[in-house]
Amino acid sequence: MFGSNRRSQPAPPTMNGKPETIIGANTRFQGTLTSDGNIRIDGSVEGDIEVLGNLIIGETGRVIATIKAQNVHVSGAVKGEITAVEQLEISPTGKVWGDITTAALHIEPGGLFRGQSAMTTNIDEPLLLEAPRPSES
Repeated sequence: MFGSNRRSQPAPPTMNGKPETIIGANTRFQGTLTSDGNIRIDGSVEGDIEVLGNLIIGETGRVIATIKAQNVHVSGAVKGEITAVEQLEISPTGKVWGDITTAALHIEPGGLFRGQSAMTTNIDEPLLLEAPRPSES
C-alpha cells in the first residue's frame, strides 16, 4: 500500500509468542531495557538488554549492547556480548560483532559472526579418558 511492497518480517518459527514490546524503526533508545516478555527491535538501542523471553532484532535494528535473553534472533546488526539461554539465530541479513554464549547457535548462509563463542549445556562434561592399561596376565 502507498507504493511500498515491503512487508514486515514475521517472527521466526523458533520464537514462539508475539513480541509484547516493539522498538520501531524510527526510534532510538539509550539505557537499560528489561522485560519479562518478548521484545522486537527495529530501531536503535544502546546499553543493556535483559529479556526473560525472546529478543528479535529486525533487519532495520541496530544494537550496541550487552544482551541476555532466552532466545535471540538477529536479522539486523548487533555489536556487543550476547547470552542466549536456549538459542542464538543469525539470519542471512544478520550481523554480530562480539562474544556469544548459548546452548545452540544457528548461522544461516550470508549471516556474519565475528567474535568468540562458548556453548553452554546441561550435560556434564565428559571425564578425560585414560589410555587402556596393559593387562598383567
